[in-house]
Amino acid sequence: MGAVSAGRSDDPPGAADDGPTTLLAVPNVSEGRDAAAVEAIAAAFASGGLPEDGGPPPGRPSPVRLLDVHRDADHNRTVVTLAGPPGALAPALVAGAREAVDRIDLRRNDGVHPHVGALDVAPVVFLSERDRGAACAEALLAADLLARRLELPVLTYGVLAQGRTRAQLRRGGPAELARRLAAGDLATDFGPAAPHPTGGVTLVAARPPLVAFNVVLKPPVTLERAREVAALVREGGAEGLPGLRAIGLELERAGAIQISMNVESPERTPLRDVVAAIARHVEISCAELVALAPERAFEGFPADLPIPGFDPDRHLIERALPGAR
Repeated sequence: MGAVSAGRSDDPPGAADDGPTTLLAVPNVSEGRDAAAVEAIAAAFASGGLPEDGGPPPGRPSPVRLLDVHRDADHNRTVVTLAGPPGALAPALVAGAREAVDRIDLRRNDGVHPHVGALDVAPVVFLSERDRGAACAEALLAADLLARRLELPVLTYGVLAQGRTRAQLRRGGPAELARRLAAGDLATDFGPAAPHPTGGVTLVAARPPLVAFNVVLKPPVTLERAREVAALVREGGAEGLPGLRAIGLELERAGAIQISMNVESPERTPLRDVVAAIARHVEISCAELVALAPERAFEGFPADLPIPGFDPDRHLIERALPGAR
């Protein structure tokens, strides 16, 4: 891709001085192979939810916009991106979760991506620091509705839970999380004390934008080497970058070795630095953006590294939501 210019602001990218307040929700569901199921789940999120859950009245259009659906068969995971005003995203998340729980049996998920729930994570994203409170309120409302309407146990992370991380909650997978809950090492924040039999546990947060970003490595690299490089470059590693979470994965269906990442501080760690850090150790074939990203994360991105499917007008927050704050 060519270089993408980026503006400067003290607020998270996407912020504006005026205009309507817009929040994002980025629910991740543990299904990436059944196209019909994914389509039904995405449509349920976009519906805005049922009136009894706070969704739109009959005959009124949903205030929720479906911006992107990213389905991955190897990860057996789909990431949906929604946009809407405060008060609209919580009932939409419940509607999508209801469909996900009906269609997904977590016990049969063999994807390579860490997960603990059918609706695995449901973060609400604020595009401006001024809207942090609105995002926290929306996330807590969603957590309460998921627990009361669907009897889904919910654990919070990030700023809603004194900084604990997704990785801490997912460590060991669904079975280990169930054991920790049963032993009293953890307690759910909303809903039942034990995981849903087929839907597991949902993790809910409020956060600023991050970048979900993967690179495919050139053969004949091994999975072991990918894991070594991921450990080197992620935060806390010998060459660690701030806010970078990284794991090495083998994609059997795609026949590839991948380093899968979340860049949680794109203002401090632009993607050009991530690519350069990895390329010092292994050759990169191509990159992948999952969902949407702030425009400035791509400042100085190498023009010779392909990102199949990337469309700046659809996948950069500022271009997809002009004027939002």
